[in-house]
Amino acid sequence: MRILVVGAGAVGGYFGGRMALAGQDVTFLVREARARELAANGLVIKSPRGDATLSEVKTVLSSQIDAPYDLVLLSCKAYDLDSAMASFAPAVGPSTTILPLLNGMRHLDVLRNRFGNASVLGGVCLIAATLDASRAIVQMTNMHAIVFGELDGTKSARVEAIAGALRSGGFDVEAIDAIVQQMWEKWVFLATLAGSTCLFRASVGEILSAPGGEAAMRALFDECASVAAEHGHAMREPFAERSRAMLFAPGSSLTASMLRDIENGLRTEGDHVLGDLLARLRAEKPTDAAPTLLELAYTHVKAYEARHGR
Repeated sequence: MRILVVGAGAVGGYFGGRMALAGQDVTFLVREARARELAANGLVIKSPRGDATLSEVKTVLSSQIDAPYDLVLLSCKAYDLDSAMASFAPAVGPSTTILPLLNGMRHLDVLRNRFGNASVLGGVCLIAATLDASRAIVQMTNMHAIVFGELDGTKSARVEAIAGALRSGGFDVEAIDAIVQQMWEKWVFLATLAGSTCLFRASVGEILSAPGGEAAMRALFDECASVAAEHGHAMREPFAERSRAMLFAPGSSLTASMLRDIENGLRTEGDHVLGDLLARLRAEKPTDAAPTLLELAYTHVKAYEARHGR
């Protein structure tokens, strides 16, 4: 299976690197500067699961793609989706499968409109990773998983084949028939975590220790969950229990990557994680309703972007 990983950042570089180290035919679609970095230093992974370096990294520029790939693994930031699609479009043929690992849900419609319904799977990844100053990939926790499946809930031969290729990388892989439900659940969790930690500019533990902090986080979680329920994806209790255990753990240092983006003066995925969910919430409520916590969190992020020109 010929696999094209779009980008070699923290997420794509980690999963693609692990598969390449296991012998899979993995090529990274990168820009010229990243290609030079990888040629000089290799792809370096620092991880509690074991450090590793891929010395010979196969890279390609968009202009150099001359044949379709079997699988396109897409893990860009949601705001880069349009440019990412343009870059990997030459790699998509009649039999190419696209597996996006983006946050939220809007990207599914964008990808299917561009490449056709049959080309796109649903997926989520569970990993906390970043690039350090030397451009090495640093995995910050033990968690490293990909969950994916057909959007119509069917089981297919291509999903099984892709699962086999992914599992070779040594990370956790699950092919499921309820991937859309899982995507909604992750979205609810992420919107709650991002909304609360950005709004209060604090970690979970710090928010919980503040007067009214726990009540505010519970209200935001319930609000986000209500949007999912209105769209036919009410939270399953096992998910709700796991989410609450993470969101309401006293002393937790957990924050959202969106807060780290704000702290570093970077662009955020506010429109895609908070804004899109808010738009769906507004569709269910009167336009003159009082601002919700989700709306306040989104306004906070957009005010930051306006101030910094992001």
